[in-house]
Amino acid sequence: QVQLVESGGGLVQPGGSLRLSCAASGSIFSLNVMAWYRQAPGKRRELVARITRATPTDYADSVKGRFTIARDNDTNTLYLQMNSLEPEDSAVYYCYALTPAGDYWGQGTQVTVSS
Repeated sequence: QVQLVESGGGLVQPGGSLRLSCAASGSIFSLNVMAWYRQAPGKRRELVARITRATPTDYADSVKGRFTIARDNDTNTLYLQMNSLEPEDSAVYYCYALTPAGDYWGQGTQVTVSS
């Protein structure tokens, strides 16, 4: 079992920045893939950024150059640094982890970009 708890969402003006955090606990040694997804109202959940143990990070085209995903193995925390935020980035952001036993989701954190 893996537990994921997101934090760091909120309201920010266009052009601003936020950093999301995802604290992982439980069977964290088996976290092969960790990622951030987002879902806006009326839209499908989409991959934002992904990080694995073996391959480079990858990003959705819409966030390349603006978002950075990072993982701190000492504190078992996943981060998403979001810069130059746009209203289109408004969504609930979810932390995701894939393990040999299955996949896990956090409860989500709301990000709203608005003036």
